[in-house]
Amino acid sequence: MPGGDGDVLRGQRSDEAGAAAAASTRWRTLLVWMLRILSVLWLAKGLLAWAVIFGVWGEAQPPFENRLLSFQAITVYFAVIDLVAAVGLWLTSTWGGVLWLLAAISQLLLAFFFPRLLPMTPWLTGAYIAAILAYFLATWAAENEAE
Repeated sequence: MPGGDGDVLRGQRSDEAGAAAAASTRWRTLLVWMLRILSVLWLAKGLLAWAVIFGVWGEAQPPFENRLLSFQAITVYFAVIDLVAAVGLWLTSTWGGVLWLLAAISQLLLAFFFPRLLPMTPWLTGAYIAAILAYFLATWAAENEAE
């Protein structure tokens, strides 16, 4: 029977489904933008590590090969993992998020345990922690809105 209560309920359900899909799209869009912004930042961070390795800034610092072996290892580690994580973040893949979390948390831990080799200001530490929490929140919201 056209125009009955069934049509009204179907219309309400489709409106609710459309609103849920729009909310899901908003969280997913926010997550994608966040991952892309993090990707650009981590790409710059990785390129800066390579600049240290190649001695781009000239005479202010001793040559890379004359520095402490632990400093060399840390710099090479971040030069590689930051660029790989940046590519994974840009592609919005799961492995990109995992590598980014590995890079960010390892930098926080190294800065905490070896502040002389990897100095980190308190505001930068706070920014890392805020980015990690924002990543978890956006990922959680995007996945829960999809259901």
